[in-house]
Amino acid sequence: MKKKVFIYDTTLRDGSQGEDVSFTLEDKLRIALKLDELGIDYVEGGWPGSNPKDMYFFREIKKYNLKNIKISAFGSTAKPDTKPEKDSNIQTLLKAETEWITIFGKTWDFHVKEALRIGLDDNLKLIEGSISYLRKKGRKVIYDAEHFFDGYRANPEYAFKTIESAINGGAELICLCDTNGGTIPTILAKIINDFKKRFKIPFGIHCHNDCELAVSNSVTAVENGAIQVQGTFNGFGERCGNANLVSIIPVIQLKLNIPVLTEDKLKKLKETARYIYEIANLPPPKNQPFVGESAFAHKGGVHVSAITKNASTYEHIPPELVGNRRRILISDLSGKSNIFFKAKEFNIDLDSKDPVTIDILNRLKELELQGFQFEGAEASFELLMMEAIGQRRKYFELMGFRVIDEKRKEGEMPIAEATVMIKVGGHIEHTAAVGNGPVNALDNALRKALERFYPELKDVKLLDYKVRVLSSDKGTAAGVRVLIESGDKDDKWGTVGVSQNIIEASYQALVDSIEYKLYKEHRKKNR
Repeated sequence: MKKKVFIYDTTLRDGSQGEDVSFTLEDKLRIALKLDELGIDYVEGGWPGSNPKDMYFFREIKKYNLKNIKISAFGSTAKPDTKPEKDSNIQTLLKAETEWITIFGKTWDFHVKEALRIGLDDNLKLIEGSISYLRKKGRKVIYDAEHFFDGYRANPEYAFKTIESAINGGAELICLCDTNGGTIPTILAKIINDFKKRFKIPFGIHCHNDCELAVSNSVTAVENGAIQVQGTFNGFGERCGNANLVSIIPVIQLKLNIPVLTEDKLKKLKETARYIYEIANLPPPKNQPFVGESAFAHKGGVHVSAITKNASTYEHIPPELVGNRRRILISDLSGKSNIFFKAKEFNIDLDSKDPVTIDILNRLKELELQGFQFEGAEASFELLMMEAIGQRRKYFELMGFRVIDEKRKEGEMPIAEATVMIKVGGHIEHTAAVGNGPVNALDNALRKALERFYPELKDVKLLDYKVRVLSSDKGTAAGVRVLIESGDKDDKWGTVGVSQNIIEASYQALVDSIEYKLYKEHRKKNR
């Protein structure tokens, strides 16, 4: 077996520098514990010299019994004309009390001259002196060679002198940084091999994604001998982000056959990625490789027909290896294979040669022509299938509803009120409710009327509500599609409604959501 590659996560520091990404102290602790659970090797907790929150993190994380991760503090070399023992940044790194410290220094002569405004030799002394001081204090030091690849292209001899200074200071590992994200893999490989001719020290890689090559460059570095990869979960980071560890980990492990995580930990990759999106309050992109909802989703009938015979025809790995799942999408591109596959997934007894399959397919295409979309509304599609085979139960009958949206005074919010009349069995229920807008009022009125008969509806929450205009050329008279995501403590499901009236479209999606919950509970009781 090949030597293990160590993963160094910098989501809590570099990742938090991304636009729209902000972590509280509690967020950072929760993410660190999740990464420990996953089996990551190093987690960079932050830059203790930059803000009090990061220093609090280092204090609080010591209270937890970490099983896998080594916590690293991050900072820079000492300031020019300041001895390390007098440098506030270096001293706060020591106060973090971590075994590992990562410091960066200037490798590109352009930065030394323009940013630091000091002599090239003075920069070499800063690097060696800072690392040497930290080593004497008992710390293990990773040296981040900032802008290494740009520095090499500008002045290779000086770039190598900065590495020599770091090694002379006692660095345990040199991390080569593509800080501007502008290097391409072939050039990166050439520079790394030149580095290896000069130095025998273990090295890592730290890439940014400005050319969308951070993952590729990181994998190339591993192929050329890097034993550590630095990156962030979900590629969070400044500008275009950092190297995405969610892609790098499975590529190294499953494509290069180099161990990173244990098999059981790798299966938690999607769960961890989604967890960190949730903490960051950002929606996970569906098309994210390996862990996105669309990563193993199949839509075209030809594709679906092939994967039902052998999944390898259109999947590069089994999705279960990274904790994902195969999905068959339903649309007007669907063939019989899609319908049959979904029936099997929903435990509906339907043969691929059954005439009902053709009926469902034709009905599907007719509805999509009207503007329905079932890719994000699988609950509505399951109910459609149950109706086609004569097994959809009618839990209630609508006798009518009315929605009033009234604005009484300029500057005040409108008041929304909905009244519904429904029939459950032989009983007629007539009730009203107010809400934050007409759709919310209608939702509240429906629940109020039905919860007396179906108390399980109290568990249902509306998680998301989207409206899409279908024919913008008709202006305010255009038809709309409403997609609703609902959930309870166990599950989430999507439903859809289409109409020229937004309230009617919303009502359709709301009713499907309610009926799906009741259908789900009924199915659970009869297992």
